Amino acid sequence: MAAARPALTDSLSFCLAQLTAAAGEGPGWGKDPATNETPLGRALLALRTRHIKAAEGIERFRARGGLRPLLSLLRRTAAADPAPSPAGSGSAPSSVASAGSSPDHAPAAESSLPPSSPVRLRKTLDLALSILANCCTEGACRAEVRRLGGILPLVTILQCVKTDSIQNRTARALGNLAMEAESCRDIHSAGAVPFLVESLTASQDSQCLQSVVRALRNLADSPQHRLALAQQGAVRPLAELLATAPDPALTSALVRALLELSRGCSRACAEQLSLGGGLGPLVSLASHPKRAIREAAILILANLCAQGLVRPALGNAGGVEVLLGELRRRRGPSGTSSASQQPLVRAVCLLCREAINRARLRDAGGLELLMGLLQDPGASAWHPRVVAALVGFLYDTGALGKLQALGLVPLLARQLCGEAGEEEEEGIEAASWDFPEERSPGQTEAGSFRSLRLWLISEGYAAGPGDISPDWSPERCPMPEPSESVSPTPGQPSMSTPRTLRKLGRVPSATAEEPWGQEGPALLLLSRFSQAPDPSGALVTGPALCGLLAYVTGAPGPPNPRALRILARLTCNPACLEAFVRSYGAALLRAWLVLGVSPDDWPVACARPVHRSQHRELGEMLLQNLTVQAESPFGVGALTHLLLSGSPEDRVACALTLPFICRKPTLWRRLLLDQGGLRHLLAALTQPAPHPLFLFFAADSLSCLRALVSPTVSPVLVPATSSELDPPSPCLYEPLLGPAPLPAPDLHFVLDSGLRLPAQRAASAAASPFFRALLSGSFAEAQMDLVPLRGLSPSAAWPVLHHMHGCRGCGAALGPIPPPGQPLLGSKAEEALEAAGRFLLPALEEELEEAVARIHLGPQGGPESVGEVFRLGRPRLAVHCARWTLGPGQCPRKQALALMGLVEASGEEAGPLTEALLAVVTETES
Repeated sequence: MAAARPALTDSLSFCLAQLTAAAGEGPGWGKDPATNETPLGRALLALRTRHIKAAEGIERFRARGGLRPLLSLLRRTAAADPAPSPAGSGSAPSSVASAGSSPDHAPAAESSLPPSSPVRLRKTLDLALSILANCCTEGACRAEVRRLGGILPLVTILQCVKTDSIQNRTARALGNLAMEAESCRDIHSAGAVPFLVESLTASQDSQCLQSVVRALRNLADSPQHRLALAQQGAVRPLAELLATAPDPALTSALVRALLELSRGCSRACAEQLSLGGGLGPLVSLASHPKRAIREAAILILANLCAQGLVRPALGNAGGVEVLLGELRRRRGPSGTSSASQQPLVRAVCLLCREAINRARLRDAGGLELLMGLLQDPGASAWHPRVVAALVGFLYDTGALGKLQALGLVPLLARQLCGEAGEEEEEGIEAASWDFPEERSPGQTEAGSFRSLRLWLISEGYAAGPGDISPDWSPERCPMPEPSESVSPTPGQPSMSTPRTLRKLGRVPSATAEEPWGQEGPALLLLSRFSQAPDPSGALVTGPALCGLLAYVTGAPGPPNPRALRILARLTCNPACLEAFVRSYGAALLRAWLVLGVSPDDWPVACARPVHRSQHRELGEMLLQNLTVQAESPFGVGALTHLLLSGSPEDRVACALTLPFICRKPTLWRRLLLDQGGLRHLLAALTQPAPHPLFLFFAADSLSCLRALVSPTVSPVLVPATSSELDPPSPCLYEPLLGPAPLPAPDLHFVLDSGLRLPAQRAASAAASPFFRALLSGSFAEAQMDLVPLRGLSPSAAWPVLHHMHGCRGCGAALGPIPPPGQPLLGSKAEEALEAAGRFLLPALEEELEEAVARIHLGPQGGPESVGEVFRLGRPRLAVHCARWTLGPGQCPRKQALALMGLVEASGEEAGPLTEALLAVVTETES
């Protein structure tokens, strides 16, 4: 059987020739396209079904120049269409209108065609558009179509031919072209958007609607184009289609388009989506079984939160619960990355700006979720945004109580000195919609201030209009708090804001706006907590006080006056007194502000800004506030109860704090000396420290107490002796050492090394009971000329022999003392002291101890020498060490380091240290 003859349409050249001829560019130019419809139709069908779909078929079609005649055919066919439709809601540019509905072309084409030609024309147009749409899936063809001016004919067809199939293929071609930014810009310029929007409302065909929706989605490639689409009404029809429960494929296309259009959601987009009834369907789609649709719907809801006008309606539709649930799921054990959580965190924080949504968020567990974000170090970039969102709950007492119970206060204190997150600032459209923008002529009051003022007055937060500054808004800087005068108890003097506050920041006033930096929201919440009747449980704690003090002393510029008012308010509140005592808050205020030592600076000093006198003044003012509370009848009772009936930790804290906040002698003497408070403190020195700075606090407290007991104590560290004030005394032992001793020695002491030391028997026997019994009694040594002295080195024996022969202050006692920095244990000095005790020479012991103190505790000695001296175990030296440690004028850091050395040297035997410190503090040392 003979092989089948190949058809002419199998040849790409034949198809291109037919296409060229029909487009008016070949030998048959000028013929009516309807007369050649049959070969043209076969060629177009072959191109679409065979040549274009073949491997690299689109590239061959473009390379053979097929796009030019194809676009020419589209122009001619569109111009010959006999039934152009109205432009609808938009109008094409003048060039489009003239090409699509010119009175010179359309009537002529219609009059020259047979009755069936419109059908054939639309079939030709359908095939040509299908070929073009397929070609535009490749980048090179898109660039060629744009170069050949193929966008305007497509817009013309979209405007004039309202058949669903033609609209479908035209929208598909435009959607493919819009995949490139240049083509997208040209399509917008050609005025295609109004006609695409018209197709959304006119067509009932799902395939056509999907192509139009896809084209609109691809046209939303930039913020400018998204705004243009929204302003031309492209969003509302999409929302209305979504609300009519279309088929799944169209639902997916609609959700993807709305997601793209809602990026950086504009006001027009939010208004149209809400008016189109899209909020409810989006909330329903958030539980769709298909993951892509579900996640897209959730992200659209998150994007809409950027517009305050739609957030109340979004909350009414159930959006709060949806967004909270999704964020909770993504933060779970099997959750997603932080990047996917970011839009949801932003949306939840924005929802906190309206009261109705805050109530829903609180009831749905949103407070716990926000606290989880604050407690997560990995979410530190969002912490400023979360704290700003919590400001919305400023006057929600129930929410504040829950937040406090969840540990918000220490997190806020830590936030004061945290690094700024990378979150972008919100525009004016994101402002709270509880007070919508008033569109009144003239701007007498900014924003929604009139409504806000009326609400504040009605709720009792303001007494009258004069109490509210026009600059106040929850999104910017709240009204500066006045410098409150605190009078907690009747008859108690009020504590007004000191001059320190005026130095550290701007003077608070009802008209001046306070600085509102990153720390502003955290300070506002902390200020709200501090205004509670008893804020001690939350704010008067180590972490909270450390955060506030770190901010006050570490701010690069003047700190926000609100932080200073918080500290002043806390120290003036009687309910906080016991908390300041228990938490070592008063000691912390003194160490950080007055002495310039923070926990980070102890025991190793860190690089810090230069200590400013303003900090010292602030610290003294705060301590004075506490003094007023402590010396009031309430304070005396509270301190007495802590010291006598409190736990062991409370007693120690009370005893340590009293020297800082009590100035009445009758009070501190009764509590510290008569009722044993000082002994509680001293006994705790060798116990585990309850605070990192405990030994620093203790050294400072004991030093302050010593100054209270003896205000006129001399700043000399080591008491001056006669040997210091007078020149060295003549040595009485040296004449016995010369070649012609006078008087001649009648005795020699022999050391273990064999060294013989001359001596006078009478002088030696009179030096101590030991030598009197040895040299004048019934012992054998009384009849010997060479008396052995066992266990004594020459260095240790030297001061003993000098002392036995009457030398006082000749310098012999300094011989065995090592220089500062060298250990005393095991040294010749320890041996000499042991020998002085063994030989019953108490005056020599005292002289040696004075020499040790003079060398190791003098100007050249340091804190490290104190513990070394204490290890010798001499009571008088222990007193010298305590006096050096607590001496007036001593550097606080050196005092604390010396006390650390004493505690370490005392070990488990705390008695000597306790007695020495007690003797020095109370000035009872002998």
